[in-house]
Amino acid sequence: MEDIKAYIESGILELYVLGDVTPDEKARVEEMAAKHPAIKAELDEIERSMEAYARENAVAPADDLRERILNSLVTNYGDDSTFDKEMQETGAKVVPMVQPKTYNFYKYAFAACLVLLLASVAALISTYNKLQDSNVQIASLQSSNSKFAKIVNLKLGELQVYQDASFKFLKLQGTAKSPQSQMTVAWSPARKKVWIDLHTLDVPANDNAHQYQLWALVGNKPVSLGVFDKTAADTSDMKEMQSTASADAFAVTLEPNGGSKSPTMDQMVVIGKF
Repeated sequence: MEDIKAYIESGILELYVLGDVTPDEKARVEEMAAKHPAIKAELDEIERSMEAYARENAVAPADDLRERILNSLVTNYGDDSTFDKEMQETGAKVVPMVQPKTYNFYKYAFAACLVLLLASVAALISTYNKLQDSNVQIASLQSSNSKFAKIVNLKLGELQVYQDASFKFLKLQGTAKSPQSQMTVAWSPARKKVWIDLHTLDVPANDNAHQYQLWALVGNKPVSLGVFDKTAADTSDMKEMQSTASADAFAVTLEPNGGSKSPTMDQMVVIGKF
């Protein structure tokens, strides 16, 4: 049964109806149609469809066509009579011309196939456009999910800071450069984690050419723990900085964008010691 279905779907029956098969293929189709009623029924259905399409798309002849054909026949008859007499007088041998058959059916069938091809191309283009739209939507959803996952991880980290008893909270006070400034640092020596509270951060806003840099003083030596900004987009929650296992104090200086290898002491805005 699968072989018969595959044979029907191969397109050979349509080619047979269009006359576009070799003598061997034609004989094979007729043999298969005689053996299998399903193939014979499909062949009949294709022929009916082609004939129906030809009838629906047939062009009606012009009203004066009959008169023009009759006049042409009369003229041609007169010419033929004269031609016959001349040929008889000269004794020339007349070889009759075999008129080729016109297959209007095949012309209409070809037109039907062309219409089906154009419709298929249009359907493929429409499907491709829908697929592209779906890919854009999927990419947007993936981006949203990634952002959501980052937010969830950040909130879980903040919650851990408040629930983990190993975290120590140190409030850094303003220096002579910025007496009103203050900032809170959460540090867990056991976990080697450092967080800063951006929500309560109170330091002057930095420009695009500078960033604040957090330092841990370890044995009177400054160790950089990363940079941050005092901007509306970066002051809503807590921010995790680089880790450190030991610290005697924490301080913040204003440095060129990206941070410095060593702190600029006259740009220190807050400091706090345990």
